[in-house]
Amino acid sequence: MVASEFVSELRQRYGIEFNNLAVLDEAFTHSSYVNEHRELGLSDNERLEFLGDAVMELTVSDYLYKKYPDLPEGKLTRMRAAIVQTKSFSSFSKEAHFDQYIKLGKGEENAGARKRLTLLEDLFEAFNGALYLDQGRGAVIKFAEQVIFPKIDAGEFSTDTDHKTALQEFVQQSGEVTINYRLLGEDGPAHAREFHVDVEVDGKVLGHGLGTNKKAAEQAAAKAALAQLESK
Repeated sequence: MVASEFVSELRQRYGIEFNNLAVLDEAFTHSSYVNEHRELGLSDNERLEFLGDAVMELTVSDYLYKKYPDLPEGKLTRMRAAIVQTKSFSSFSKEAHFDQYIKLGKGEENAGARKRLTLLEDLFEAFNGALYLDQGRGAVIKFAEQVIFPKIDAGEFSTDTDHKTALQEFVQQSGEVTINYRLLGEDGPAHAREFHVDVEVDGKVLGHGLGTNKKAAEQAAAKAALAQLESK
C-alpha cells in the first residue's frame, strides 16, 4: 500500500484523507512496477490517468470560464493549454512531492524515470482521477484551489505578452501551418524608426504591425492577427 507518511502529508498539507486507500495506491503504481510484480495482481495507474486528464481539463476550464467572463474563447483556450500540459502538471507533481512516492520497476528507477516530466504529468492526472473517484469533483476543486488556481490568479499562465507564440498555438490547433513575418519597410528619423511588418499564415496576410524595432512590429502584427481570428 501507499506509504503512511504520504497519507499523513496529504492530510497535513491539503486536508485530503482518502476513504479508499486502494485507489490512491493504484494512482501511484507505475506499469513497470506491475510488470515486475505480476504475482501481486496489481493494477497500474493508466486508467486513472485517463480519467484524471478529463477531470482536470473540466476543472480548469470551469475556473477560467468563471474567472474571466470577458475573455474570448481563443484566449481561454490558450490559457487552458498553458495549464493542462506536461510542464505545468509535472511541476505540480513535484511541488506536492508526488515524485517521492510513485512505485517504479527497477529498470525505470535506474533510468531516472522518477524525474521524467511526462511520468510526473501522468502521475498528477492519476492522483486527481483517484481523488475524483474517492470523493467527487468537489474534492478535486479544493485541491486545485491550493495547487493550481493561485498560480492562475498570479498570472503565471498568461500568454498575452507573447503574441507570436499565442498566434502559433491558435492557428496550429488543427494541424501544421506556415507562419511568415514579412518586413515591409521602415521609416522615420534615425532616433525614432518605425518598422512595418505583415504576418502571413499559409500565404494569407492576417495582420499588420508597427514597432520601434522589427521584433516589436512582429509582436504587433501577431496581436492584430489574433484579434482578427478571435473576432470570427
